Amino acid sequence: MEALEKLLAQLSDLVWGPPLLILLCGTHLYLTFRLRFIQRYLGTGIRLSFQRDMEGEGDVSHFGALTTALAATIGAGNIVGVATAVTAGGPGAIFWLWLTGVFGIASKYGEALLAVKYRVRTPQGDMAGGPMYVLERGMGQRWLGLTFAAFTAVAAFGIGNMVQANSIASLMHETFAISPWLTGPVLTLGTALVILGGIRSIARVCELLVPFMAVFYTLGCILLLVMHAEKIPETIALIVSTAFTGQAAVGGFLGAGMREAVRFGVARGLFSNESGLGSAAIVAAAAQTTNPVRQALVSSTGTFWDTVVGCAITGLVVINSGAWTQGLNGAALTKAAFSDLPIIGPIVLTVGLFTFVFATILGWSYYGEKAAEYLFGPGAIRFYRWLWVAAVMLGCIASLPAVWAFADIANGLMAIPNLVSLLALTHVIVAETRKDLWEAKSR
Repeated sequence: MEALEKLLAQLSDLVWGPPLLILLCGTHLYLTFRLRFIQRYLGTGIRLSFQRDMEGEGDVSHFGALTTALAATIGAGNIVGVATAVTAGGPGAIFWLWLTGVFGIASKYGEALLAVKYRVRTPQGDMAGGPMYVLERGMGQRWLGLTFAAFTAVAAFGIGNMVQANSIASLMHETFAISPWLTGPVLTLGTALVILGGIRSIARVCELLVPFMAVFYTLGCILLLVMHAEKIPETIALIVSTAFTGQAAVGGFLGAGMREAVRFGVARGLFSNESGLGSAAIVAAAAQTTNPVRQALVSSTGTFWDTVVGCAITGLVVINSGAWTQGLNGAALTKAAFSDLPIIGPIVLTVGLFTFVFATILGWSYYGEKAAEYLFGPGAIRFYRWLWVAAVMLGCIASLPAVWAFADIANGLMAIPNLVSLLALTHVIVAETRKDLWEAKSR
């Protein structure tokens, strides 16, 4: 197992080298510039996301599509992933993670717009879309569509399944001494009961679960920050300063340079909000909408809620607590940070992570099955769902370093063809935005 972990770590370093980081961040910045800072329409996107209108073709409402996408993105990355970024990259990683979220809004907007524009109606009557259809129908490059779908079908088991299951199993064992062999069957059964009903069943559960879990966890974090409010200015200053200088060794922390802060901040930012990854565009294509721009605005808010708000507040809690200097990692680090709030802290963390993990497993099951459908046809969906259920159990008992490294590798490979489509079809994104947003605002 040690040899496997070492090999995966080396492959992760290779995939997440400077070329991919430049391509990812460059795409975020380029689209932000070409779309005249689309982030300024965030308020419009939030307002549209709460309208449950059923206009246009699609399988689920704006709100259902958004909550399903949020379910997939708000997961272990918001809690354990943030802690892992701090451990590997220092406090400065939070700055780069947050910045990736701000500019990533533009990429999430572009992905969703293209997904709705190039989506198709399957013979079974369901909507199907996402980067694979964009690559095939928008660029005429079916081989790239197949490549993206293959990476997605495999990557889903890492970012959306085993990493999530592993995180909650580790926390339950750390906090309550509950064996992963007990957590695993409960999580596996719950997953099976929901995903076997398809996207409509998943969306119904996510519409109820996502608002509850987001509010519950955020309030718990705010309470922790209020308890140590006097340290917040110092914490923010530490995050900003070490983003450009790195962090020397302190306490149990081994120290990290600026390169590590950038690399792990950006990598965990992508892992959390999935901007540039193309995954959320798959469910955006299922939304009932009258034009691509409306759903794109709604989808772009997911990055704001997930990273600009969610990950940032977790990062503040972890660093503000001082627990990051104790040489802890992953679930153990977040547990130590939340233990400042006796009784309530561990409950907030456990309930928050369990709901985050369960929601992510549900959302990503849809992404994976749509990729499998693109590759092998509708007949592959039921087989993929059962394979997905089995992987939940496997994730609960797998090694954490191996699972995280596998997820990082799959994420990077999945992002490349999607970023290619965003850059190649920027003119389409701009044209649709001009037609339906900029000109409408000027009238």
